[in-house]
Amino acid sequence: MALLRLPVALTLGAAVLFGAAPASAQSHIENPIAVFNGLDKITARIIAFEVEIDETIQFGSLLLTPRACHTRPPTESPNTTAFIEVEDVALDGEVVSLFDGWVFAESPGLSAIDHPVYDIWLTGCRQTSLADAPADETSDSPDRPAPDQIPLPPPRPF
Repeated sequence: MALLRLPVALTLGAAVLFGAAPASAQSHIENPIAVFNGLDKITARIIAFEVEIDETIQFGSLLLTPRACHTRPPTESPNTTAFIEVEDVALDGEVVSLFDGWVFAESPGLSAIDHPVYDIWLTGCRQTSLADAPADETSDSPDRPAPDQIPLPPPRPF
């Protein structure tokens, strides 16, 4: 009888052991803010900017709307993705769709955003905006005197 229970116990033990894989292995973290870099190819100026999900911003003649921004938990390999919509506004005001799809921060060359003047790529996702971050506390520290209360050094003769 004990011999019959052993295979059943091993089977149940294996099912519990292998069936207990963490559900987070396939999960992602949804973020409310997508972080991009934009390149103006004429001036060679790169600008970093943040966009909230479902908010549309204008970079040059491009309208950018992120619809989702996902990251993985810190225990997994990085894989930051965003679903974005990019439209181009012509001089006559006509709006033309350039790109709807997923972009990857780790592989910026995979996106099909093709524009002769501007280039946009995803650099990351955030839970909070850098603009909402608390100000640097060292400037308002009570240990430092106000600038008008710092004595000037004595004048030096020439």
